[in-house]
This record gives sequence, structure tokens and C-alpha cells, in this order.
Amino acid sequence: MLYLMLAVISSSSIALILKFSESRDLNRLVVTTSNYVVASVVSLFFVLEGGLFNRSAIDVPTFFLEMNVILNGGIFSENSSFIWAIATGIFGGILYFLGFIYIQKSIRDNGVGITGAFSKIGIFIPMIMSIILWKEYPSNIQWIGIVLAVSAIILANYTPEVKNSLFNFRKSLILVFLIAGLAEFSNKFFQNYSIPEYKSLFLLVVFSTALIISSVATFIERKPFTKKDLFTGFLVGIPNMLTSFFLISSFKYVKATVAFPAYSAGTIVVINLGGYLIFKEKLMKKDMFATAIIVSAIVLMSL
Repeated sequence: MLYLMLAVISSSSIALILKFSESRDLNRLVVTTSNYVVASVVSLFFVLEGGLFNRSAIDVPTFFLEMNVILNGGIFSENSSFIWAIATGIFGGILYFLGFIYIQKSIRDNGVGITGAFSKIGIFIPMIMSIILWKEYPSNIQWIGIVLAVSAIILANYTPEVKNSLFNFRKSLILVFLIAGLAEFSNKFFQNYSIPEYKSLFLLVVFSTALIISSVATFIERKPFTKKDLFTGFLVGIPNMLTSFFLISSFKYVKATVAFPAYSAGTIVVINLGGYLIFKEKLMKKDMFATAIIVSAIVLMSL
């Protein structure tokens, strides 16, 4: 349970550091870029340690020939997994960049508590995509979780106090949910067809792609930045990498079916406590109910 607790603390730290960043009006793009510098460097270390660059060669013709195997439910060979990691990693990197930007924006617009909850409920999207693509139908309990997830989204955007409008959709919150969910789906899309050893290469491409996009955006924006912006980004990058490390390590001692819901629900609780105790952030009653429903939905969807 120690690794699981450390994963929860690391994941919660990301949101709380970003809350500090937004409360101090730091340069959002610079924070994002320096975060992905750390993530990319650490990912490169794991790839080099695993010798993945020496084990595989790029064989495009074979990759396309093996697409038939994929359509029949198989997985790519070692060389083709190398290409698949790069292709899906680029797609994932775009989503990771957008997700990081909109999480920061939503923290400012809506608060860290409800933003953290909506980022975790994104697992709803890969579940729906799995039904469509791979006919992986949820159990009855998981369907209840899906219904609760939809209910939480509706509740968080319900505004009966606004005249002539029952709903006032908070765009940044909805985008956090959608992008975080699609990012989770990119992970599953990679894992479904690839040899597991190429996960580190996939993550390297994800973080490197996000780093390149963020660096270009920072250069185009040309907004002044300080050492505090860079330092804050580096601080975020450390728990960003440690979260995955601790979560994967926890699987040796706790079943994944227990670890995932405990990790997600625990992170939401810690983020909300941290937001209240550190930043004196108070949720609206409807957001408190929505957060509680999201925790319940995550647990049920992960069973």
C-alpha cells in the first residue's frame, strides 16, 4: 500500500503545484514546457537503460503487412511495435500538451478540486471507445458507474439560478474531461496492439511531442518569464514522472483492479483537501455532490 499512497501523493502534488502556479499568474506555457523537459529526460533514461534503440529497426513495409494481424485481434511484432509506439506516442503527446494547458486553465476558472475530479473521470471515454472498437462490454456494476459519471457531468454544469438556462457548460471543465479521457484512450490504444516492453518508448515519444509543441508555442507567444516559472515547471515534472513509477510499482503488491480505483478516488480526495487547507478553496454545493458522485463512479467503473 506504500507505493499506492506515494502514487496518490505524487498525482495530487501535480494539481496543487499547478494551483499555486495559477494563483501566482505564472507563465502557463513555460511551466508546461519545463515540466515536459523533466518528463522527457527521465523517459529517455528508461529507454536507453532498456536498450530499445538497439533491439529494433524501422521496417515500414512489415508494419503495414501486420495491420491485417491487428484487425484480427493480434499484436505487432517487436520491430512493428517500435513504429506503433512512435505513431501512437505522437497522437498521445498532442493530447498530453492540450490536457496540461486546459487543466491549468480549468484550475483558474473552476478550482483545483472539481478540475481534479473531472480529469480522473476521463476513464469513462476509453470504456466507451472499448465498447465501440473491441466489444468490451462493461459489467452491470460498471454500467452504474457510467451512468453516475454522466450524472456528475450534468450536475456540475447545472445552473438553475441562471434565468432562461438550466445549464451553463463550463468549457474548460468539459475540455479537461474530454482531453484527459482521450489521453487515457491513447495509452490503451497503444497497449492493446504492442509488446509491453515498448511502453517506455511510447512515453518518451508522448513527452517529447508535448515538449516540442509546448516549446514552439512558448517561442511564438514570446511572453516574458522568470526563474520561478521554470522552477515551478520542474517541480511539476518530478511528481508527473513519479506518479507512473509508484503506480506501476504498486501492482506488485496490490491488484490493478484495486489499485486503479483507489488511486483515482484517493487523488480526488487529497486534491480537494489540499485545495481547502492550503488555498482555502471552497466548492459550491453542487460541485461537492458532483465530486462525491465522481469518486463513486470511478470505483464502480474500475470493478
